Amino acid sequence: MSHPPLVWELTIALIVALVLFDYFFHIRTAHVPTLGESARWSAAYVGVAVLFGVAVFIYGGATMATEYFAGYLTEKALSVDNVFVFLVIMTSFKVPREDQQKALLIGIVIALVARSGFIFIGAALLERFAWVFYIFGVVLLITAGHMALPSDKRHGDDEDGAVLRLTRALLPTTGTYDGDKLFTVQDGKRRMTPMVVVIVALGLTDILFALDSIPAIFGLTQDLFIVFTATAFSLLGLRQLFFLVEGLLERLLYLSYGLAAILAFIGVKLVLHALHENNLGFINDGQPVKVVEISTLQSLVVIIGILVFTVLLSLLSPKGKAKSAVGRLRRALASWQELTAASAPAPAREAAYAELVAAETAVRALPEEHRALIDERQTLRERLAQAHAQHAGPLTAEELR
Repeated sequence: MSHPPLVWELTIALIVALVLFDYFFHIRTAHVPTLGESARWSAAYVGVAVLFGVAVFIYGGATMATEYFAGYLTEKALSVDNVFVFLVIMTSFKVPREDQQKALLIGIVIALVARSGFIFIGAALLERFAWVFYIFGVVLLITAGHMALPSDKRHGDDEDGAVLRLTRALLPTTGTYDGDKLFTVQDGKRRMTPMVVVIVALGLTDILFALDSIPAIFGLTQDLFIVFTATAFSLLGLRQLFFLVEGLLERLLYLSYGLAAILAFIGVKLVLHALHENNLGFINDGQPVKVVEISTLQSLVVIIGILVFTVLLSLLSPKGKAKSAVGRLRRALASWQELTAASAPAPAREAAYAELVAAETAVRALPEEHRALIDERQTLRERLAQAHAQHAGPLTAEELR
């Protein structure tokens, strides 16, 4: 379906304006966003995407709006898995917390430009070669199987390390960061900082994720405008989602299985569509095959159902509740340490310490089988012991730094 040039121009202008707003009003001043700040801005970007969907409904009709929301939900859900690898990259390069936002935004812009190219190439292929639907369907089914594996097998050192080793090899940099600067002067020469490598690694990683997300959305709609906008709006809020999900990711235990089910469902849908449009001579003598086709509305219902079920299962299962308790303890500990480092007023510190004690009590009440699953358990114990020691007596000048 073609859309007037003015619609494209206004949409691209809106996307560019949102990126510029994000840069000048959020990340220009380096800081570590709180969980509340990340939640508010994530909600704001989701709100913008929903309003855009309402506009699509008003001017394009119910079918186009359904395709947009199905595509947006799918891309947004898949972006959660991107965040896991982003966390690996940030940890590997030891990016200072206050400088991570700039790296994320620039990496996301690179990914947005690259994905736009993939979208137009994919659309051209699908328009000329119906058999490409078979390829896209098989890719999604393989990806679904991979995503259903345990997280340690899905995100092994070899897989993540390939991108990191490549970027380090191609982009030699200084050994230290200079704030969030991309370039600095060292020994009288202008050199790249590790921040450049981080940004390139983030961009390359997200481009690799496009190999499953782009086929997925083409499985829901072939409208180029809808594919582009749903992908763009899902990426625009990814920076905020990183800092939000970073604190919530460990609680979504079964989300990867839900994403695998969604990809498998769309993969089957693509194969069915390919059979319906078949022109390959070795299948049914090159004639279309009469098969059941899944509508976009049915796809939207299935996607929402799978996401709601897996999230609720993650949060309400005994193991999920245990993860929630541990997540609460880690956030309480981080809040206490931030207040201690900032030499906050005594009432604020006492309230933070009371929250820390309550969270620790809840974790200690968990069955040992659940406490045994805590990541870096010994490190957490040491940090808690340090917090109790700091609260027990006056802090030294060294501890306040």
